[in-house]
Amino acid sequence: MKKSDFWFDLPEELIAQTPIEPRDASRVMLLDKETGATGECIFHDIIDRLNPGDLLVLNNSRVLPARLYGYREGTGGHMEFLLLKQVQKDVWEVMVRPGKKAREGLVFEFGDGRLKAEVLSTTEGGNRLVRFHYDGEFYSLLEEIGNMPLPHYITAELKDKERYQTVYSKDLGSAAAPTAGLHFTKELLERIEQKGVGIAYVTLHVGLGTFRPVKTEEITDHQMHSEHYYITPETAEKINRTKEQGGRVIAVGTTSCRTLESAADENGRIHECSNDTSIFIYPGYKFKVLDGLITNFHLPESTLIMLVSALAGYEHTMAAYKEAVEKKFRFYSFGDAMFIADQPDLRR
Repeated sequence: MKKSDFWFDLPEELIAQTPIEPRDASRVMLLDKETGATGECIFHDIIDRLNPGDLLVLNNSRVLPARLYGYREGTGGHMEFLLLKQVQKDVWEVMVRPGKKAREGLVFEFGDGRLKAEVLSTTEGGNRLVRFHYDGEFYSLLEEIGNMPLPHYITAELKDKERYQTVYSKDLGSAAAPTAGLHFTKELLERIEQKGVGIAYVTLHVGLGTFRPVKTEEITDHQMHSEHYYITPETAEKINRTKEQGGRVIAVGTTSCRTLESAADENGRIHECSNDTSIFIYPGYKFKVLDGLITNFHLPESTLIMLVSALAGYEHTMAAYKEAVEKKFRFYSFGDAMFIADQPDLRR
């Protein structure tokens, strides 16, 4: 398939700039992956679409406040760092702006000098390897002086950092939020469990490569970024038991989906594991574990809309996106959601 097959016209005013309050008040498009039939509800009513014996799988990764604003030591030249990946203790790969000013050997200061970064080298992709110097605990300092790495299409100021974190975020390490989970409140999760729906957690640390555009016209020529994930024995057992008992395994977010499909063996079973994945899911892919997906609305021509098309079918997905634009659903990180599954109630 071609990248252009996944293009759709999206008015700029539909790109959500701020999160809705409360979290679970967003709209949800319901999509029957078998027929393409659609419906709608408010997110807090998604519980009515879940059945006892189903299992929700959520990504509990927590977003690093990974954007740092500072100055070159001595000259005061302004610099922006974006932490991408920890290479070893205190050594990180970072994206820098303006890049030409971050030469090897230079030192930059952040947080009134409480954090310093020495440029070690330039990577093949143009990023920098830097060594941080500081007193105390690195992540605590980062929480104090760092800023949330909001996607480029969000230009409004985020007043509360926690609104770019899920209420169940735990393991610090992502460069972007697993945004499908932003719709859940603790109260909603409690109600879901009380109904007899299971909840399990995986961890996949989201990299900024998730926003990297597909540049090749043939989608099969696109190279996915690599992200680290791990699955606990408890989560593996819950998933396998759900499948054995005929329940649905429903991923919350494309990151949870990619984790499950990466970890599954040829029989669709999940085991405790820790690994890296660069799985690319697009139409024609045969899912080994997943039965349903809760996800936000994604960028045109992105790998994420391709993943959705693999689950719901290309024609169904593109028709649903056309309907979402016509009905003015809110798009992207702070936008509305889709629930893609076998939805008998939508069939006529």
